[in-house]
Amino acid sequence: MNSLLEQIKKRRIALKLKQHDMMLRVGISRQQYQRLESKGNPRLDTLELVAKGLKSELLLIPQEKLNAVLAVLADDNPPSTGAPTMLSQTGKEQSNPLADDPWQGLLGENE
Repeated sequence: MNSLLEQIKKRRIALKLKQHDMMLRVGISRQQYQRLESKGNPRLDTLELVAKGLKSELLLIPQEKLNAVLAVLADDNPPSTGAPTMLSQTGKEQSNPLADDPWQGLLGENE
């Protein structure tokens, strides 16, 4: 998995932003932001500001749920416009409850 700083840089580039643009979005100078991307070790409140400026969220994911979260994030299937369905082994369509709520049960909550 990429380090957090690499993810921040990739997200900024994906949004077609320059380091200087972060000054307007986050309120820190280009030099401060450049230092954050290159050397790291920002405070939590700085990370939260940067995430907001990059239209992102910080999440704490339990290790035992990491693979499930990565699988959901890697799913490149665009949401369908109709009711979500799956094909059973018999070839009949059936409802896919995870398509309605892909996070269902992910944190061990009652389903």
